[in-house]
Amino acid sequence: MNHKRWFVLLVLLLVMASTASAQSGLRLDTITLPPGFSISLYAADVPGARSLTLSEAGTLFVGTRRGSVYALTDADGDQQADQVRVIARGLNSPNGVATLDGALYVAELGRVLRYDDIETRLDTPPAPVVVKDGFYVGGDGLHAWKFIAFGPDGRLYVPVGFPCNVCADSDQYGILTRMNPDGTDFETIASGIRNTVGFDWHPTTGELWFTDNGRDWMGDDQPPDELNRMPETGLHYGFPYCHGGTIPDPDFGARRPCSDFTPPAINLGPHVAALGMRFYTGEMFPDEYMNQIFIAEHGSWNRTTPIGYQVSLVRLDDQGAALSYEPFATGWLQPGGAWGRPVDVLVMPDGALLVSDDLAGVIYRISYTG
Repeated sequence: MNHKRWFVLLVLLLVMASTASAQSGLRLDTITLPPGFSISLYAADVPGARSLTLSEAGTLFVGTRRGSVYALTDADGDQQADQVRVIARGLNSPNGVATLDGALYVAELGRVLRYDDIETRLDTPPAPVVVKDGFYVGGDGLHAWKFIAFGPDGRLYVPVGFPCNVCADSDQYGILTRMNPDGTDFETIASGIRNTVGFDWHPTTGELWFTDNGRDWMGDDQPPDELNRMPETGLHYGFPYCHGGTIPDPDFGARRPCSDFTPPAINLGPHVAALGMRFYTGEMFPDEYMNQIFIAEHGSWNRTTPIGYQVSLVRLDDQGAALSYEPFATGWLQPGGAWGRPVDVLVMPDGALLVSDDLAGVIYRISYTG
């Protein structure tokens, strides 16, 4: 059986596991956090919950790969969603969501849509406007799902992953792009990125940081996933020639040396599927977490011993250099298998950390009481 068929089989198994998880209930008692932290359910019944964004009006928008986009509201302010609306259906893997000036931007596989004045029309969403189309999509859509976000410059950042496990370099994919909110002034700002599904900007330096998923079929323990930083535009991060800053690819490594490329800020676990990441900017957690990075690890799918399935923490020094990589919230992976898979993280106005889970179809809230 070829790799694509294995991937399709995996997706089917995950859908079956998601149904089983919903039937058996959540297992929040298995989640381990540092002392003083606790986890609760922010919202249930959000099938396939993935990328998160919070509007200025306080609506939490949630993208999925199942065709739907959700809007969650907490009208009574009890830090738990009291209404979950479906504001779009039948889209092509609308993973990415972002908001600006009262509009919701949604990234499908090959295009970006905009829903204008969405806050006043949650019950009767408008027809979307196409902001930008023509993003490269491989034959089976592999790595074409997108995380999107507006940067400090007011421009929309959109990645395009490689449509393969590993394949030849191209200026059509393996890139990070940005554009004006209306789709104009479109440009590529980085390349050599296999598949990033999460990025954020350092609160003080303004530098862009992003996760990147390593390739498969090089063994259980390599290559690592990566956390990268972008001090300037125009950088190449190595794929498909080099992994983790020092590991030549067995198929393409002879073409260019690792020294040609920008190395990771820090290497993450092999095959952990690091997805959403955010700098912590809230005031609820202890001071040691300020401006540190939380990463949602979706979990390995083809490793002999599964790893990931957690929220990890990358600590930075005062100059913004990565110091360490450690688990923060664990327990979704149990001896009988994983009952949940973290996808994205989001810092809320009160300082709590939301975590989406596309396997359990829920969103968690991690808080600190000391």
